[in-house]
Amino acid sequence: MPIVTDEMLIKVAKVIGGEEAVKIIEVLNQSDEMTEDEIVAKTGVKLNDVRRILYRLHEHSIVSLRRIRDKDTGWFIFYWKAQKDQVEGFIISQKKHILEKLEMRLEHEKNHAFYYCYTPGCKRVTFEEATENLFRCPKCNKPLSYFDNKKIIDALSKKIERIKSEING
Repeated sequence: MPIVTDEMLIKVAKVIGGEEAVKIIEVLNQSDEMTEDEIVAKTGVKLNDVRRILYRLHEHSIVSLRRIRDKDTGWFIFYWKAQKDQVEGFIISQKKHILEKLEMRLEHEKNHAFYYCYTPGCKRVTFEEATENLFRCPKCNKPLSYFDNKKIIDALSKKIERIKSEING
């Protein structure tokens, strides 16, 4: 996988926390570390939202925190920083999750025969469902015809191979 760019970091932040997460990552990326109050001042995002997003980003190791106790108040002060080096791990984890879903879908496609009425808005049904419905569409009641899913199987297989090569790259 290529070296993680700022653009990749921003895309991952957007996936995890939306536009406000992008604002937060952009300001964190410009300094070594910042407090929540500094982030609020630079982004205009509400403190509660900043905290919620920071914790969500932290769950995925996209940001890290360091805490110190304020000598006067006894409260903890959290210093946050972006961890660009952890983005690759997040991306690989997401790809593995997608790969798992695609492999399950491929198995389903390979292990079933499908029938379809070829009416937009209706769904394909398995052979078992088709026989239960006497080969009539359960939605529109039109006759069902065999649906060749070879193109779907080929497309899923190619996508799976591409993701596997990206993960193992």
